[in-house]
Amino acid sequence: MIVGGADGCRTGWVICRRDGRGVLDIRVVKTLAEACEGLSVLAVDMPIGFVDMPRPGRECEGQARKLLPGKASSVFPTPCRPALACMTHAEANALSKRLGVGINQQTFHLFPKMNEVDRLLRGAPALQSIVYEAHPELAFARMNDGKPVLSKKRQPDGYADRCRLLAEHDFPCPVDRLPGAARDDILDAIAVCRTALLITRRQATRLGPARARDRHGLPMNIWF
Repeated sequence: MIVGGADGCRTGWVICRRDGRGVLDIRVVKTLAEACEGLSVLAVDMPIGFVDMPRPGRECEGQARKLLPGKASSVFPTPCRPALACMTHAEANALSKRLGVGINQQTFHLFPKMNEVDRLLRGAPALQSIVYEAHPELAFARMNDGKPVLSKKRQPDGYADRCRLLAEHDFPCPVDRLPGAARDDILDAIAVCRTALLITRRQATRLGPARARDRHGLPMNIWF
């Protein structure tokens, strides 16, 4: 059984695969569809399922923030589905504000990746039983006895803290550089790969009710 974790990077996706022997293979691929190939479960650090109105938002996100005191800002607010079709931040922000709440620039920069995941899962329903939404900071908190890792992952101490946790849980980071990806992207892909393994073992925690679906039937849950 091969599981994987995926995190978006500037040239595509960092994908961490773990085989049945526990060996990690980390590489960069251009599309999430490539990342899915040959996997039993893929945990991806990107929203799956979108509400039609920005308020009250997805229940799983509110639950995730409560589990990450001091790190709640790492759970970006997912845009409403109508905003995803907007081509500029100004357009998306104005539309979302009319519906209830605006969208910041950081969230807008994730629109291409969000749309890629959305199109993939809507176009290939069979993948909905393989691809799960995950969040690396929840994954690291689980490894850290339920306590959020407050150090910043892009700083040396934060990077070291997370490498130590991964190694303690049999997911040692084998590389710290890949063309087209930052080293914190690699850490996040490994962290959610562990979530994928927990899902296959039925040991993962689901946030949001099982019945939470968007209008296209996509689940709105976060796993860790």
